[in-house]
Amino acid sequence: MSEHHDQSTSSEREPNRKPNRLIHEQSPYLRQHAYNPVDWYPWGSEALERAKSENKPILLSIGYSACHWCHVMERESFEDERIARLMNENFIAIKVDREERPDLDQIYMDAVQMITGRGGWPLTMFLTPDARPFFGGTYWPPEDRQGMPGFPKVLTAVANAYRSGAHEVTHNVEKLTIALGALSQYDAPEGELKSDAAVTAARSLAGAYDSINGGIGGAPKFPNTFVFSLFLRVFIGEGDESMADMVRHTLKRMAHGGIYDQIGGGFHRYSVDDRWLVPHFEKMLYDNAQLAVLYADAGRALNEPEFLQLSGDILDYLLREMTSPEGGFYSSQDADSEGVEGKFFVWSPEEVEQIVGPELTDIAERYFDISIEGNFEGENILHRTIEVPEMARMFDKSEEEIETALRSIREKLKSARDRRVHPGRDDKILTAWNAMTISAFAVGYRALHEQRYLDAATRAADFIMSRMWDGHALKRSYKDGQARFNAYLEDYALLADAMIDLYEASLERKWLDSARVMADVMLDRFLDRERGGFFFTSEDHEALITRSKAAFDGSTPSGNSAAVMALLRLADYTGDERYRKEAARALGLFHEFIEKQPFGFSHMLEAVDRYFRGPVEVVLAAAEDSPEFREWFERIGLLYVPNLTIFAAPPEPTQTEGRYLPEQIRGKHQIDGKITAYVCRDRVCTPPITDFRSLEAELTD
Repeated sequence: MSEHHDQSTSSEREPNRKPNRLIHEQSPYLRQHAYNPVDWYPWGSEALERAKSENKPILLSIGYSACHWCHVMERESFEDERIARLMNENFIAIKVDREERPDLDQIYMDAVQMITGRGGWPLTMFLTPDARPFFGGTYWPPEDRQGMPGFPKVLTAVANAYRSGAHEVTHNVEKLTIALGALSQYDAPEGELKSDAAVTAARSLAGAYDSINGGIGGAPKFPNTFVFSLFLRVFIGEGDESMADMVRHTLKRMAHGGIYDQIGGGFHRYSVDDRWLVPHFEKMLYDNAQLAVLYADAGRALNEPEFLQLSGDILDYLLREMTSPEGGFYSSQDADSEGVEGKFFVWSPEEVEQIVGPELTDIAERYFDISIEGNFEGENILHRTIEVPEMARMFDKSEEEIETALRSIREKLKSARDRRVHPGRDDKILTAWNAMTISAFAVGYRALHEQRYLDAATRAADFIMSRMWDGHALKRSYKDGQARFNAYLEDYALLADAMIDLYEASLERKWLDSARVMADVMLDRFLDRERGGFFFTSEDHEALITRSKAAFDGSTPSGNSAAVMALLRLADYTGDERYRKEAARALGLFHEFIEKQPFGFSHMLEAVDRYFRGPVEVVLAAAEDSPEFREWFERIGLLYVPNLTIFAAPPEPTQTEGRYLPEQIRGKHQIDGKITAYVCRDRVCTPPITDFRSLEAELTD
């Protein structure tokens, strides 16, 4: 495993400074601020009670470890003695890691978007002592710059307004409190969700497709994984080749761009331009987990071996650099190293020639588009503008010779890069993000048949269930041997989904049982019994100014879309109508938003597609330990079948006596002693199938 370095902290810049309260926190992000001259508090009763007793407004600063502009604001403002004095004299300063406390981040991000019309991190909010917001923004520079007021000017103006009891403060508090409360008070609209909603939404989203560079919209450009996953579903369900073309083009452009780490594997968070060249260099666990699945799905659906290989490369990167000794997965890698954004990832022509040698330099420079001018602040972000066959013709070599040369170039560059100062790594383990990664390894195992991927998924699932689940409730975050913070809806929902994926990769019943446990907790502690849908926090969570109901999909699924998908899948496996009923209620509650704002509900639309199309049930009747069963099971994994639900049935009817059997496998058994498959849709099943080619045709035609 590559060596990684902790984030550069204020203690390194001010080694003699006394630490503040954040020194006792687990979060690497909070600990980065432990030697600031700011009198920081973590979120909690101590800070809130002091604000009330001294009648001081709260300055709430929210960010995360891999956030470049969070580091910039820390260096420019929180390290500045004069600015820190302004903060300490006029405010109770609270620092929050958004990854540990997405409940707080969601509430106050909603608030800043209402105030400014935009959001982002670092999030800087000003609250009354009872934690109600009245003003906020994101990054502020240390002095007036490019039309932005300097942070000291903002601090002074806010402090004066609060002390004077300005009418504007009171008005903002009342207006924002009402508006935030309304965000969770959805009422089911008139009418019903249309059965073609997913297809209609996909075609609407296609209107924003960038036909030149791939992806949705212009710069900055995010992978938008769920949009392209939805396109894949519509391609399969409707036979719409335009959907396949958009997925294929986008995934190729991303894989060839600078957003993909051409040397070490894994995707950066997004591209600052519209052609995937210059990334924001942080790498997030959730992006790579979701993209590993998308590339595996697209590789199978579109018969693109390059996509399957890239899915495996992402998973290998996660195993190599993002896996803890205990089996969980770390959260992120920073954009900066040695205080410079992207320094770890860029190259000069001189470096490349020195590392790969003169005989390979021309090939390296042409393949990765390396130039003297560079493409990023005088340096080169490696990306690809040419294919191997073209390289072979250009250099008068065989394709195999070019492939061999490129492997050597990559190995040499990676070996040299590994000796650089690495970006910081946030090594806390988050349940929801680990769940997405368990899903990625489970899907990767099915698509690629690499045992290490199933082993990684199993080990991580065992870690979560032994360290972060106490038999009653999940915890959100784990670090240094300690699990902390009540888990949120997304943690339970995504873990339920991951357990189903792990069951489908292994057919071990215990994983399906674990998924049911998580779903039952969602129904018991998160469900809005009156209106439907699910709250972000459980009934026994800390009381906040509002109990939000997250519905919009962002870079990760919303808790509600993940819950709906997990419940629909469980209903298909268990026949438990509670699961289907509450999934349907949630879809009904949000259906107006789903139809009007498809981009914000792209994963929910995948659940809509599943809801209306229903499952594709495959029953394999054979001894599970037989070679024939394993062969068929593995070959099914090579197919992309949305909504697949798979069951194993005993080969003979006599082997089912006295056992509980799911309804789907009752009466299904081997024919003439041969492994036998049954495919069922809408409660109608095919005749017994004893030839795999016929099964494949049934599943893919």
